[in-house]
Amino acid sequence: MSLIDIGVNLTNSRFDKDRPQVIANALQAGVELQIITGTNLAESQAALELCQQYPNLYCTAGIHPHDADRVNANYLVELQQLAQHQKVKAIGECGLDFNRNFSTPDNQRRVFTEQLQLAGQLNMPVFLHQRDAFAEWQTILKQHLAAIPNGVSHCFTGDLTQLKACLDMGLFIGITGWICDERRGKELFDIARYIPLDRIMIETDAPYLTPRTIKPKPKSSRNEPKYLPFVLQSLAQAMNIDKQTLIMHTSNNAKAFFDIANEEIL
Repeated sequence: MSLIDIGVNLTNSRFDKDRPQVIANALQAGVELQIITGTNLAESQAALELCQQYPNLYCTAGIHPHDADRVNANYLVELQQLAQHQKVKAIGECGLDFNRNFSTPDNQRRVFTEQLQLAGQLNMPVFLHQRDAFAEWQTILKQHLAAIPNGVSHCFTGDLTQLKACLDMGLFIGITGWICDERRGKELFDIARYIPLDRIMIETDAPYLTPRTIKPKPKSSRNEPKYLPFVLQSLAQAMNIDKQTLIMHTSNNAKAFFDIANEEIL
């Protein structure tokens, strides 16, 4: 069984020059499927168009909190239209980010809430973002979880208390190359063993968060889905399990979460 990268920003301009090669390199590295992250209407549309060209690509459609100030009055209708496509598998990336406040907190809360409501109406899972906003994020999320089939805390970097809170809410946990960083990611490495195998998925968040465990260090700072095995390796070490067991669980979890049947990808 091969790997599934549940979070790739493949529409990012850093992939403009060699996107087909990046996709080919990922397959060669054993990354069977990629879920392309939608972060606003334009990027979500671009992600869908890319997925329509490749049988092993799927995507999400949503508004990242950084983009909450720039939504148009009709954005929910447009998101709903995107979500009708078979290749669109979740609503998001959505959530709160009070780290930089590229959008006002009020607009972030509103757009997050509206996307959760949309996910409930469409019976679709949510691809969740949270940074420096855990308490408010959790409060808003709890109000809508009953109507939403599933959610994943994408790029989880929190502490044990936050991890347990996410698990108590029934969320899946997305682990990135953050766990490969012996400086910033040590706490995540130490608590990863608390994540149940039926709740874990892996992602690169490319082009961001290049694993620091790659030797020799890549010439480019750009992360790629082909580096997902390095995330897997560090996570397997942190959880003290063998890599094949982890591949099986993360891949099965991703296919179930994103409703990707085996026959769809043959």
